[in-house]
Amino acid sequence: MPAPYRFAPAVPKSLATGQVAEVYARMRAEFLLADGPLMSLSPAPELLTATWALLREAELAGRASRAAKEAAAGAVARANRCPFCVEAHALLVHGAGEHDLAEATRSGAVPSDGTGAAVVAWAGATRTPGDPALAAPPFPAEHAAEFLGTVLVSHFVNRMVTSLLDEDALIPQPLRSSGLLRRLAGLTVRRTARRPLQPGPGLKLLAGLPTSVPPAWAGGSPVGVAYATLRAVAAGGAALLGPEAQARVGATVAAWDGAHAPLGAGWLDTPLAGLPAADRPAARLALLAALAPYRLTEADVASWRASAQEQGTDANLVRVLAFGAITAVERIESWIAPVTAERTPA
Repeated sequence: MPAPYRFAPAVPKSLATGQVAEVYARMRAEFLLADGPLMSLSPAPELLTATWALLREAELAGRASRAAKEAAAGAVARANRCPFCVEAHALLVHGAGEHDLAEATRSGAVPSDGTGAAVVAWAGATRTPGDPALAAPPFPAEHAAEFLGTVLVSHFVNRMVTSLLDEDALIPQPLRSSGLLRRLAGLTVRRTARRPLQPGPGLKLLAGLPTSVPPAWAGGSPVGVAYATLRAVAAGGAALLGPEAQARVGATVAAWDGAHAPLGAGWLDTPLAGLPAADRPAARLALLAALAPYRLTEADVASWRASAQEQGTDANLVRVLAFGAITAVERIESWIAPVTAERTPA
């Protein structure tokens, strides 16, 4: 299996067709296209498409500061222990010209700029219900959809990237050790990181995909349409679990308080107890993706493939993981969206 893919190789750029080729083309034109990250979703084209659309409409397009949104995404990545995502967003903040903010977000330090510090604190707290930083969103109401969409798509992507990729293989060693090199590397993405994008075009890719009711917090924006589609598409992975396993995953995540899972695998014993043996491997994958994606192992995937038999394809692996990831994202949404709606400054 080619690095950096752990369990399911991505569709190569040279062989991409249809929906995957179209998304790759948009990513190349408007973002960055390197082996890894979002390409890891390509075995399931509908997930790649919906994820890209939300990332584009929330993080890349709109009126809010691109640097601030990239810093917010980086803070989420630190909270989720997704090292590649931390480095990637720091690079983009450098590209946007905010070098202190980039390095502070990467290291977990407090940025010297007060607004940047507030954004990073708020975004990093989105994993922690009741955190005081959530009570005072550091952006105006008209930017709420972009910031909420950015942190929610980041929570989803972090889980998928951590599950599917060998992140160490993606991070060049010089970038880990040299702030100067990171700043210089930011120059290579400066044009991408500073290019203003108009909201809306990402939605053209979503035709024919399942969707749901856009959330109220999005205020009728393209972000809401894209989020509703990703939510529906990712939730479709539940069909690969039995009804009892679906319910067990949902109940476990509904009781989650944002904390990282304890060391070892014992924390999975209770939610998996009593499930039919054939249902446990898929439920285990979904729960790991939701709550501890960095604990996913070859053995976990092999067990699932054996139990799923002819359904144990690469595409279905991505779909099962996406079901777990979106279940966690919806849990996070439930505790940050109401607070943001109530407390966003005018």
